[in-house]
Amino acid sequence: MRPIKPQPQANNFFRINEQIRAKEIRLIDHEGNMVGIVQVTEGIRMAREVGLDLIEVSPNANPPVCKISNSGKMKYELQKKAADAKKKQKVVELKEIKMTINIGKGDYDTKIRHTKEFIADGNKVKISIRMRGREITHRDLAEKMMNDILHDVEQFAKPEINPKLEGMQMVVVLAKK
Repeated sequence: MRPIKPQPQANNFFRINEQIRAKEIRLIDHEGNMVGIVQVTEGIRMAREVGLDLIEVSPNANPPVCKISNSGKMKYELQKKAADAKKKQKVVELKEIKMTINIGKGDYDTKIRHTKEFIADGNKVKISIRMRGREITHRDLAEKMMNDILHDVEQFAKPEINPKLEGMQMVVVLAKK
């Protein structure tokens, strides 16, 4: 079989046949049996006898571990494994809910209900209480409101970071409990 250019798969390169740099390797045959430590030339000869490639699967081991396998099939399996891992991962979004310190009770309840829905969907929620103009002098009202929010959501969420003042707004990030 002709040597194949190393392809990046799952953030690492694998060497095939003559590209293997080590003098001695730990060899696994095409049936998965451990052969032992052999010379690279011997491993390549054994791979060619069965019509397959010698693939370096663990280059950092001492000596490197090589397997007799079909390089195209191995490349395909690595791609398939990477695609499955990508499919299964969940992307956590950060949803933001904005309020002011003089929000009405109905609006407040609606925002808390939306927070609960976002958290139930697996997202994180950033709640910001904006203070406009001279409202910044009533920071104590914003702190009281933030404590009320944390009390209302404590059954289903916990603060990821403690509430803090960022300029003209008080911010907290909530995550699922």
